[in-house]
Amino acid sequence: MGRIIGRLAAIAVFLFAQAAIVSAVEIKVYSTIGVKSAIEDLAPQFEEATGNKLNITWGLISGFVKKAQEGDVPDVLIVSRPGIDSLTKDGKIAAGGVTLGKSIFAFGVKHGAPKPDISTVDAMKKTLLATRAIGYTDPAAGGASGVYFSKMIEKLGIAAEIKPKSKFPPPAGFVGTLLTSGDVDIAFQSKPELATTEGVDIVGPPPGNLGQTNVFAAGVGAASKNGEAGKALLKFLTTPAAQAVFKAKGFDPA
Repeated sequence: MGRIIGRLAAIAVFLFAQAAIVSAVEIKVYSTIGVKSAIEDLAPQFEEATGNKLNITWGLISGFVKKAQEGDVPDVLIVSRPGIDSLTKDGKIAAGGVTLGKSIFAFGVKHGAPKPDISTVDAMKKTLLATRAIGYTDPAAGGASGVYFSKMIEKLGIAAEIKPKSKFPPPAGFVGTLLTSGDVDIAFQSKPELATTEGVDIVGPPPGNLGQTNVFAAGVGAASKNGEAGKALLKFLTTPAAQAVFKAKGFDPA
């Protein structure tokens, strides 16, 4: 991790030189909780380097995409790659959006608990049907992993049995907290979200072609008054050192 910090320091000097041209500003950011673990580590580095402040609101991808479609576009939006592409096409996000990383959806259990068998579709179905309670993001709220899980159990023909024992975290919350509290025995969310929740062990993704990857991206609001500062943030998040932080948090290169 020392290498990462050293490289970030070098980037900080470079960014500070760029930022010195303009006055420090507050950058309004809407970000999916899917990248929270990495952004929380990187935000202070960017702020120190540039003097700019990040005013970050955390939430779900679908909610932020809807806000942007309705005209509530922040200086920087961090959602899914399809979301950024769609909003760019609609003129809400400026051209030049960047990809930050990708993550698989995975199952997790409380640290130290036996890892259930999800090695095959049949084994996973048996595991889910036998589980006392299952946690995932509320599909009605638009959480990407929850929407996917809901569709998956419908496809497998076990939705009627799973839904009564389903539990959801608070809006923009992490499903892993339901494991650590004992409310559920197995959880489903993106791997980085599970991996960075203390007290959670990763079991793995659904088997075979049931696996799903979510790609995260960022873009600058087309009408943002802080567009240059927003571009500097995107540039910072895609540097090799920043990408090393994403990797350390469980993300794969996009």
